[in-house]
Amino acid sequence: MAPSGSRSIKRGCQRVLYWIPVLFIALIVAWSYYAYVLQLCIESIEDTGQKVVYLLVYHAVFIMFVWAYWQTIFTRPMNPLKEFHLSYSDKELLEREDRGESQQEILRRIAKDLPIYTRTNSGAIRFCDRCQLLKPDRCHHCSVCDRCILKMDHHCPWVNNCVGFSNYKHFMLFLAYSLLYCLFITATDLQYFIKFWTAGGRAHFRLKEYLNGLPDTQAKFHILFLFFSASMFSVSLASLFIYHCWLVCKNRSTLEAVRAPVFRHGTDKNGFSLGFSKNFHQVFGDEVKYWPVPIFSSLGDGCSFPSCLVNLDPEQPSSPSGSNLANKGAAEGRQFPSKPLRESQSRLLTSTPSWTENDSATEKNKKGANNDGLTIENEA
Repeated sequence: MAPSGSRSIKRGCQRVLYWIPVLFIALIVAWSYYAYVLQLCIESIEDTGQKVVYLLVYHAVFIMFVWAYWQTIFTRPMNPLKEFHLSYSDKELLEREDRGESQQEILRRIAKDLPIYTRTNSGAIRFCDRCQLLKPDRCHHCSVCDRCILKMDHHCPWVNNCVGFSNYKHFMLFLAYSLLYCLFITATDLQYFIKFWTAGGRAHFRLKEYLNGLPDTQAKFHILFLFFSASMFSVSLASLFIYHCWLVCKNRSTLEAVRAPVFRHGTDKNGFSLGFSKNFHQVFGDEVKYWPVPIFSSLGDGCSFPSCLVNLDPEQPSSPSGSNLANKGAAEGRQFPSKPLRESQSRLLTSTPSWTENDSATEKNKKGANNDGLTIENEA
């Protein structure tokens, strides 16, 4: 009883500590709001028109920034569907087997009916001992959250949440709007910062002489530190935002950029890349009006993804559990596993050749000729 109680206390303390970075960001944002709105716009800017324009633009960017940050923090990461969890009988069967190869045979039998194409580095089925499930493609176990996260990108301490399939779009918008927020503050605060800084350009001066040129001492210090803070955050946010834009263009997660996904034919860092346009649509969706808004509009179910593979997966069955699984789901309009892709995500492959494993060798040859040797596999 005592060890269980101590573990509960430890977990509680950890949960509190994990919120410290979020609290730090919240305090910085609250101070920046006070410094910009009250000290700069209201106290320091004398021109009414300029003051109104600055405040309107600032609040528009501020609202979108806070909204995206809130969504990134409080959108729960999606976990694998129940079809990927082992049944009670499968768990018992797996526990009775003490040899790795026998366990892999059991896992391969279960995975045969699921759209799973990636493997471990040794070629084994990806299985999570902690969650007792077969990992869907691009799914990873987060040690902080202690659960498997669909299309896990990374665990971000600044949002105290896992960034994955359910909130990756929110995270991208959070980076975009926070960068825009800092750049706007830096640009509009620059002239007042210069006015303050040049007032103290002489080598020796008293504090009162140094602070000449702006309304009061308090506003001057806020304007100074506001500029420094916004400009420094702009540099770090710009590098992070550019990096994640590159990931979106390549259709990779941060984990996949570090370690490329492994398919049956081997490692393929571009295995999930469908081209810039389709990669972008997979994250932000088909409807342009939802792109700048931090609401979920990504394509797919998070458990399966279309991929562009040069070599086929020899273990993936053709029917009824393999390629027919997607076709049956599309016809009946049901959710996974009968329908690995939403119709919207299925359109990601409409302008490219699609592969289906046919029973006749003649049909295979025809499709091979039409595709010029490039095989597209709907492994979502």
